[in-house]
Amino acid sequence: MQAETVLVIGANGQIGTVLAQALRGVYGENNVIASDLRPPAEDQGLFEILDVLDGARLLDIVQRYKVSQIYHLAAILSAKGEQDPKRAWEINMSSLFNVLEIAKDYKLRVFFPSSIAVYGAHTPRENTPQFTIREPSTVYGISKVAGENWCNYYHLRYGLDVRSIRYPGIIGYQSLPGGGTTDYAVDIYHKAVQGQPFECFLSADTMLPMLYMDDAIRATLELMFTDPDKIQVRTSYNLAGMSFSPAEVAASIQKHIPDFSISYKPDFRQAIADSWPQSIDDSKAREEWGWKPRFDLEGMTVDMLLHLRTQYGMTNYE
Repeated sequence: MQAETVLVIGANGQIGTVLAQALRGVYGENNVIASDLRPPAEDQGLFEILDVLDGARLLDIVQRYKVSQIYHLAAILSAKGEQDPKRAWEINMSSLFNVLEIAKDYKLRVFFPSSIAVYGAHTPRENTPQFTIREPSTVYGISKVAGENWCNYYHLRYGLDVRSIRYPGIIGYQSLPGGGTTDYAVDIYHKAVQGQPFECFLSADTMLPMLYMDDAIRATLELMFTDPDKIQVRTSYNLAGMSFSPAEVAASIQKHIPDFSISYKPDFRQAIADSWPQSIDDSKAREEWGWKPRFDLEGMTVDMLLHLRTQYGMTNYE
């Protein structure tokens, strides 16, 4: 790869932690700067304290390290955003403007993560198209729709090379849940491995699109490595991996941990989930930059259980 210096904003989050490490494998330890409000629990490489609402601090980091790419992952997620909508809007939008303005001035390549939260009750729920109604019911979704449109505007108006993926629920063993509506699908594996029952905040048959972390990181890098002439969507690409319900993921776990038990107690997140797609049409990503997932539900379950058992020091199991 050509010489690049990459800044990851929100590097302590669920995706950021894994993405920063993957980027170091591509560009080298000294060419990836992780940043967040607080230092990581473990030293993993170059790190800068950054409140992305502080535009002057962001500019200083970009200038000092001669940054050429920004992965802007900092955001207040769906469930947490509903607890303080005004703050979520301010953080999600003001931070994006800081990134876009600096990227415009310094001609940086930008990655902006969007979400299936951009969709709402009037969106087709089966095989949700790339181009369709986006009327979200959460401040997180509203901010992501606005963010997609601003990214597209900066591309059209200023020629900014900004790229985006609408992530479904992301499941990985590398970090704990971070406040999203799909986070049950992470927590359930932790409980299962520890021999604990799991109480799900969604109903048993709530079908949602999901993506394993390994596929999410690979998709992100594949998009960012693609020739810009092939990128036709500058709002955000639909991305799909698998779709399943809490009952289905529980059954998948029970194949390996027969005693695992699950109960259901839907809360306010049920209404959020009910407004989201059940499955995604990601044909544009497949056609334009060759996207294809590698993990299905069973493959993900096997890999999650393997890694979590190692993390929890469980070396003796069948």
